[in-house]
Amino acid sequence: MSTILCSIVSAEKEIFSEDVAMVVATGTMGELGITPGHTQLLTGIKPGPVKVVKENGEEEVFFLSGGFIEVQPDTITLLSDVAIRAEDIDEEQAEKAREQAEKIRDNADSDLDFSRARAELAEAAARLQTLRKMRKK
Repeated sequence: MSTILCSIVSAEKEIFSEDVAMVVATGTMGELGITPGHTQLLTGIKPGPVKVVKENGEEEVFFLSGGFIEVQPDTITLLSDVAIRAEDIDEEQAEKAREQAEKIRDNADSDLDFSRARAELAEAAARLQTLRKMRKK
């Protein structure tokens, strides 16, 4: 099975760098499945789960808060402000963040408050979605 180097980098550090058989992420235009030999690409990615499939078939799931994915002939690079291994997500904390964002959204005094709460709600929901995806594998 052929592989391609995949690096996942947060604002703080590189959290993953290995040869993989496939990367699955949600781009701004839809779902992306990237394998070795994929055409070069630079696009935004939406907050949510990113799945990497290693050469041996083992899967690992990460949460990315959005960002960019760049595909070159020999590398896939995912850049995000926040990148966390799915098993490191605190489900209770993510659920509390979702509930708090819903309250703020429902009681927003301005468009700015509403927009900020909506963004926080989307990120909390994406973290919970990542946990569900990890548990399915």
